Order: sequence, then structure tokens, then C-alpha cells
Amino acid sequence: MAMSAEEIETRLRGAFADAKIDVEDLAGDGDHYRVRIVSAAFGGLPRVRQHKLVYEALGGAVGGQLHALALETSAPA
Repeated sequence: MAMSAEEIETRLRGAFADAKIDVEDLAGDGDHYRVRIVSAAFGGLPRVRQHKLVYEALGGAVGGQLHALALETSAPA
């Protein structure tokens, strides 16, 4: 079963309460998303670590419920 944009945002809000989050369904199939997330939690972290935190927040859904996830992560300016 695919994951909805709302469920993705809810899970991410649970991990990154301060975040600005934008979830876009790229193919209209609930399987391919782009997520842009800006959070203070990413400050000073390399991009690989930022992405790992997002994957952890999604609870292993990437590669399962989420077939493809394009991530853009950053700390606030």
C-alpha cells in the first residue's frame, strides 16, 4: 500500500516539529515523492546524515511503501 503525502508530512512533523515541509507527489501514484524540508535539526550536519534522519523518521517506508523519494534538506538560513 502506498503512503499518502499527508502521512509523510505527519511522520516528518513528529520528528522535526520546527520544520518547513513541502511534499510533492511527482507521478500522481502515491509512490514517487519529492520532499523539501528545512529544519534546525540539520544544522551543521552533512547531507548524508540529514537524509538518514529523514529516512529514520519515515520508519523504513523508503523502498517499501515509498518506491522513490527525492530529498532536499537544509537548515534555516
